[in-house]
Amino acid sequence: MPATVLDHVTREMAIYHEESFGPVKPVLRVKGVEAAIECANDNPFGLSAAVFGGDIGRTLQVAKRIESGICHVNGPTVHDEAQMPFGGVKDSGHGRFGGRAGIEAFTELRWITVQTAPRHYPF
Repeated sequence: MPATVLDHVTREMAIYHEESFGPVKPVLRVKGVEAAIECANDNPFGLSAAVFGGDIGRTLQVAKRIESGICHVNGPTVHDEAQMPFGGVKDSGHGRFGGRAGIEAFTELRWITVQTAPRHYPF
């Protein structure tokens, strides 16, 4: 299937409610930042998001309100570095892989002691 842009997608369409990994990009038109944030969070998925804007401070505030494991500012959603934690929220995955965060997500920290000789207690 060739890369496809679907413009004027609405909430009534199946593609609105799906997490697509194919060469398709649905375009939803909203009015204002609040509507954009509401639309971005109106689904059970949250792997990766991107926010674009000229005012970096305002753009960061919007990015913080998007429910996603990763949110890029002024860059594409496809960006991966081995040392960075990669993973989603909601139905887009559990835990992280990549770097130290990946190790922590898939391991359980434990402390085990072994007493090899009698211990003297001061009481």
